[in-house]
Amino acid sequence: MSEESLAEQRKAQDLNEIYPVVMSGNYFADQRLNKFSEFVGETAWNILAEQGYTMQDKVVLFTEMWTQEHHKHSAMDQHTHGYGSQIVGFYFLDVPDDSSRVVFHDPRMGKSLIDLPETDVNQATIASKMINFEPKPGLMIFANAWLAHSFTRHANDKPIKFVHFNLTVQLASQFQQTCPAAEVI
Repeated sequence: MSEESLAEQRKAQDLNEIYPVVMSGNYFADQRLNKFSEFVGETAWNILAEQGYTMQDKVVLFTEMWTQEHHKHSAMDQHTHGYGSQIVGFYFLDVPDDSSRVVFHDPRMGKSLIDLPETDVNQATIASKMINFEPKPGLMIFANAWLAHSFTRHANDKPIKFVHFNLTVQLASQFQQTCPAAEVI
């Protein structure tokens, strides 16, 4: 599915030298991904419930799912996902050596105003301004949508490929009234 969607985009546009990335179209509703989508949706629901949110009367729904293929020197600036997103995630497909790393940035704005230098930036501590993870094929990462994330510059001639997804939350009663034929995750 990912490769099929990326191939369509590669045909439609040339690779930009300044921002060398190919992004597929939105394919969260593709029936071939039902098992994957069900797993992601249930995991997102469980994460929110374990974080202390009242989820018993709510459903988790996809707003977007697409594949990104980042070529040499590509990066992704720090950003969050709004428009009702609650959970974002990544599922890494192809990860050559010297690939981009996913970075999560400290959301505590007040801390940044009075921050002190870190003793060791290689250790994740309460003082950390950001943490990063080395992607591996098959690794799946979930985060709250309000947590800013970015990707470091990609250094390999072979691209890194990953599925990126956003999910929202809706009251189950409203979902059933507005989408009676859709499947609830």
